[in-house]
Amino acid sequence: MKNTIVRIESIEIRNFKNVRFGKLSFENNRKSYKSSILGLYGQNGSGKTALIDAMALLKFALTMQSAPKLFADFIHVDAEYATLKYEFKVTNHDSESEYTVFYEFKLRKDIEDTLQPQEYIGGEAVRSKAVIFDEVLSYSYKCRDQKVKLLPVVDTRTEEVFIPTTKYEILVGKEKSTETDLLVAKKYAAETSRSFVFSKELLNAMRKQCKTGYHLDLFENLFYFGSYELFIIDTSNSGLITLNTLPLAFNYVEKGKTAIGSLMIQLNRSSLIPKEALSIVCKVIDNMNIVLKQLVPGLTIGVKDLGTELFPNGNMGNKIQLISRKNSKEIPLRYESEGIKKIISILQLLIVIYNKSSITVAVDEIDSGVFEYLLGELLRIISEKGKGQLVFTSHNLRPLETLDRGFIAFTTTNPENRYIRMSNVKTNNNLRDFYYRDIVLGEQSEVVYEPTNNYEIALAFREAGELSGS
Repeated sequence: MKNTIVRIESIEIRNFKNVRFGKLSFENNRKSYKSSILGLYGQNGSGKTALIDAMALLKFALTMQSAPKLFADFIHVDAEYATLKYEFKVTNHDSESEYTVFYEFKLRKDIEDTLQPQEYIGGEAVRSKAVIFDEVLSYSYKCRDQKVKLLPVVDTRTEEVFIPTTKYEILVGKEKSTETDLLVAKKYAAETSRSFVFSKELLNAMRKQCKTGYHLDLFENLFYFGSYELFIIDTSNSGLITLNTLPLAFNYVEKGKTAIGSLMIQLNRSSLIPKEALSIVCKVIDNMNIVLKQLVPGLTIGVKDLGTELFPNGNMGNKIQLISRKNSKEIPLRYESEGIKKIISILQLLIVIYNKSSITVAVDEIDSGVFEYLLGELLRIISEKGKGQLVFTSHNLRPLETLDRGFIAFTTTNPENRYIRMSNVKTNNNLRDFYYRDIVLGEQSEVVYEPTNNYEIALAFREAGELSGS
């Protein structure tokens, strides 16, 4: 919201996917940087995507959306539930106040009977869902010279609507009808895999009771952040690109109006988009071209409007095709490399990260198809001159040579301590070489790579070949 900046400071994960415990601070300790960059590196299956999934789950919670059913299977196999804890810094420049906000919840898998079976267990038709429960929101703040210690605002670990009672009465009042409505909303949130703390029922009750005030502002700011300033780009984007579909994510502001979202644009045929979205797509692409032609010299992209067509619901739409322009020639964008398509799909968000402080983008496997030198330079520019927050995972080690070491974290082979920062790294050390050396010598407090045996790998290939008759 206006003059308010929200940043994720840290995430703590317990019993989520293959992470028994892991905590990562997102903030770089070198105060000269305005940007907040976190690149997470590690071998396959060591918890990198778990971090991105935890951020995706946060977005679902903050924006009143149901957690997808696949999250029900993300609880660690040896645990009854997962616990996720998020720390935010909320800064309001108008009031010169700064809040440290903690939001945590548990996630469990429930199985319910259904008339439309999704899976079978023991011969019985069942459906699983993810349930968000035991939510707690607390904060501490400082305003000019005044400081307040950590205080709970909403704690749902009770049979009541929430505690503490003093905060309950401030936020929603004392009316019995309101209490009844919120108890129903609390149960409904669990049934529909949603957050109750960030439900429309609770938020509307607070708006009715509080009108204004810093408690309400906290909820409004976090809801706004999740809805308009937090973007998750997972590996499904790369899969869509491979299938010639371009997921175009954007946060575009013009004359005080903000256009936010993601459009799926077909590349192997014309794509039908809402009529009102055509001008937005054209403006977003024009905006991206300013940077794109510098990243890939001489390359720009454009939109061919192929006329109008009705959607099945009767609404008017426009058929479009994306094209690339280079050397004064136009060709369909589908003939460009996957790396160029990947850059295009997230480029507008990278532009926003560079220019806006209150924006957070998480990208899983940011290096997919992108030339490593270009990737390293792109991330260096954003880290040194940008303002927003970027979280990414990657297998390409080039950014280890271009980013400040404070921007890099690593996974370990220990599920009880999944994430670490490298220690004993000197200023003149090449972090890429340092990481390679640690893989071989194991000089950190935790092992960062499970060693493999080349002889055993070669032998396994030969045995498999003999069994298959090759």
